[in-house]
Amino acid sequence: MKKFASYILFTLLLVAIGCACSDDIDIRQGYTFEVSHLPVQKKLKVGETAEIRCQLERSGKYDNAKYYLRYFQSDGKGSLQSDDGTVFLPNDTYELTKETFRLYYTSQSEDQQVIDIYFSDNYQNTSFLSFSFNNDNSEEEE
Repeated sequence: MKKFASYILFTLLLVAIGCACSDDIDIRQGYTFEVSHLPVQKKLKVGETAEIRCQLERSGKYDNAKYYLRYFQSDGKGSLQSDDGTVFLPNDTYELTKETFRLYYTSQSEDQQVIDIYFSDNYQNTSFLSFSFNNDNSEEEE
């Protein structure tokens, strides 16, 4: 009987210790990130396209994280498209499907042009890039 009572007491002690531990498991899903890019030309002729090579750099990896892009053009006129040919509309949101990608900006005016590109994920983390292009009015040599 003493063994049985000791066994019950020991079991109750283990249950009490187990209940004192937290059942909350902190699984991190949203990691900060930034989008880096290679140098981009500063001057464009009307109709000329600048290539913007980008890399999504995440501080951690979560398989269900999704990344998005949207852009605004505050000065000038031009168009932005992805390396798969998608032409982006200003202020619309597009999902990024690759971590390494290229964007192409085509000048459509002789004015200074400024585009701001916002990147976000499905956990409210954001990153921002801004590009400014001046008109290249130099004459080409023949």
